[in-house]
Amino acid sequence: MSTTRRQILARTGALGTGVAFTGAFSELFAGTAAAQATGGRSGYGPLVPDPDGLLDLPEGFSYRVLSREGDELPSGEGKVPSNFDGMAAFEGHGRPSHIDRPGRGGRVWLVRNHENRMDAELGVPTTKGLTYDPEAKGGCTLLELDSENNVLREQVGIAGTSTNCAGGPSLWGTWLTCEETEFKAGEEGHSRDHGFVFEVGFDKKRPTSTEPLKDMGRFQHEAVAFDPRTGVVYETEDAFEKPFGLFYRFLPNKPRGGYGSLHAGGTLEAMRVPGVADLSVVSEPGQCFEDIEWIEVPDPLAAETPIRFQDFGKGGITHAQKLEGCYWGNDSVYFVASYAKSAEGSQADHYGQIWRYEPERNKLTLVICFGPDTDLELPGEEPDNICLAPSGGLMVCEDGEGAQHVYGLTRHGKVYPMARNAQNIGDEDEPEWGEFAGVTFSPDHQTMYVNCYNPGTTFAITGPWKH
Repeated sequence: MSTTRRQILARTGALGTGVAFTGAFSELFAGTAAAQATGGRSGYGPLVPDPDGLLDLPEGFSYRVLSREGDELPSGEGKVPSNFDGMAAFEGHGRPSHIDRPGRGGRVWLVRNHENRMDAELGVPTTKGLTYDPEAKGGCTLLELDSENNVLREQVGIAGTSTNCAGGPSLWGTWLTCEETEFKAGEEGHSRDHGFVFEVGFDKKRPTSTEPLKDMGRFQHEAVAFDPRTGVVYETEDAFEKPFGLFYRFLPNKPRGGYGSLHAGGTLEAMRVPGVADLSVVSEPGQCFEDIEWIEVPDPLAAETPIRFQDFGKGGITHAQKLEGCYWGNDSVYFVASYAKSAEGSQADHYGQIWRYEPERNKLTLVICFGPDTDLELPGEEPDNICLAPSGGLMVCEDGEGAQHVYGLTRHGKVYPMARNAQNIGDEDEPEWGEFAGVTFSPDHQTMYVNCYNPGTTFAITGPWKH
């Protein structure tokens, strides 16, 4: 399928609502409290072109722009940084929006990553008490919103980190921001080692810490998800070159210890699937692997050798290309492999996998596999950031070629478009659109927040959500 054809369809709003996949989406939602998936069986209808050229949404939905890169931060700390990426919403006192009960319509904190490398046009402003490496340009910004999504505050959350891609909320209402890099002090102008996880807080009782959580490993982090029963933290690695990333678990010395407990350290392990060196070779949904092995990482700080290159003994370790988002649900951790390309070194090709690991059964299952026969005209290519929607479905950020969508997945196997980026960063003849990132819902489930990576834009989307 030609890119030109895709771009024409994107401009005219004629994109369809389906994607080639195998597997049962109901597996993703089994056992959840919600009986129906967001969007029901059919989604919310076709996307309506935005006359302002920012964001196309279904009829009945509207958006508010909360923040744009280059604007002045109301805090007076400098300009809003570039490259908006992972994000989460918390109640005003810090409760993660996806844990326990819904909010009550009060204030909301949004914490937003900035995937800034050293060449970023607008770095996160260095701020006293919040800066790890004054030479680095990544970090997080915080937005405090009222119940009507008016911005009350916007300020730096942490600065001096690098390539902050995704992360995840802790069990006690803080954000773990992840560096997707392995630069060491002296490389590319950095003055300190990078590739860590940092804890970002919102109040005086749980302030941001600029000390890296070193025992959680130094590698190209993507996302984290907590097992709320045990306090174990699962981590994905999005390594850019072969050998590709690993899937990790971190066993804290103080599990469920609350704020600050992760600094007490713990043990980092990597997943070994016996007989499987590369997850891309698995293409049959429902295929499962039992007796998963967890191998202690020889050198979590990667002082001499990146973790994925280290010697894990007989049997090696299991790799996967483009390990991205992960979340906890149904007594399991789900994680996404955005794609695999044999031309780049993977053993097989696909346009996306969703995996489920059940700790109590020590069992890994391939739930969904996209393509490689996916029609690129349609939403669903290369899933990236992912979140549970209020009524049990999923919302997924697309990171592929051509038009970029947030799309929904229902438990009935329906893939539907929820939003399309209308900001053309190319030109009329060769249009281009930046990816979406950081999709998350407000604690009261009435607003979906999402970022456009480039140009950096944070949207609040409201409308007739089905619950």
